[in-house]
Amino acid sequence: MASIASFSSLSTWLLLHSSTAPLDGRRKTITPNFVRMPTRSCLDDTSSLLRAAQYTVDTYVKSGMIVGLGSGHASDMAIQHLGLQLRRGNLKDVVGIPMSVASASEAAKAGIPLDTYQGSSQIDFAFNDADAIEEGTFVAIIGRRKLLSEESIIQEKSILNAADKLVFIIEENQYKGGLEGSIPVLIQSLNWLATAEEIDDMFLGDAEVWRRPGIGQAGPLGGDFPLVTREGHNVLDVIFTSPIASLAEVAKIFDKVDGVVDHGVISKIPCTVVIASPNGLNILDKLTADIECKCS
Repeated sequence: MASIASFSSLSTWLLLHSSTAPLDGRRKTITPNFVRMPTRSCLDDTSSLLRAAQYTVDTYVKSGMIVGLGSGHASDMAIQHLGLQLRRGNLKDVVGIPMSVASASEAAKAGIPLDTYQGSSQIDFAFNDADAIEEGTFVAIIGRRKLLSEESIIQEKSILNAADKLVFIIEENQYKGGLEGSIPVLIQSLNWLATAEEIDDMFLGDAEVWRRPGIGQAGPLGGDFPLVTREGHNVLDVIFTSPIASLAEVAKIFDKVDGVVDHGVISKIPCTVVIASPNGLNILDKLTADIECKCS
């Protein structure tokens, strides 16, 4: 590989697939696949993202719930509002499961009782930011933000997948088709270069592959101090420079590469997306699976 910063055409194999089978095999097919519920804009001077965060907590969090607490700006505001509702007595006996060190810190400051995530943990509801969500499919990208070594995309995805109900809180420019930009891919640190070369060859011409640094400047090789996650993995940022026809198909390819542990593509059905815009909120519910994707 001359440079881990090139890629290959997706046009011959990135086709959208459809299936009415639910991902978890338990839920019945519901028509239509998603419903759109615009809400009226609030007449105050708070940001639209803050209104989206408050709406998410007020609509979906109930007393006695175990709630997955997401990471990001919108999630921070939702955590703060959840703490306020608990202090006011509008909600009671809510326990938070933080997805990151940052969300745990924010929840502690907000006075939310916390517990740690275990593989068998019951999670009634979870909210989270997303870097981008593919229009129509609701397949999301997470993990583009700079990670601390003690944070974990694996844990974040595990909590999201374990939740009975999931809401992503995003701004309107984050919901669209033909997404571009980076997808984080967790890889085994041993022989990481061979894994990077294989991914590079698969997407030659359509993306660039960089190993994420822990400190210093980013670059194809990740510098002298590559990021090492708490599980001991490196992170490749696969940066797509051409529109992605199907995130589900990209995820399938990542899953087949030796050395890939996980990635930042997640598909969770059912799923709700609360979209903040200056004109109000747009709430989209994805009720059934119309794609086949191993994204867990």
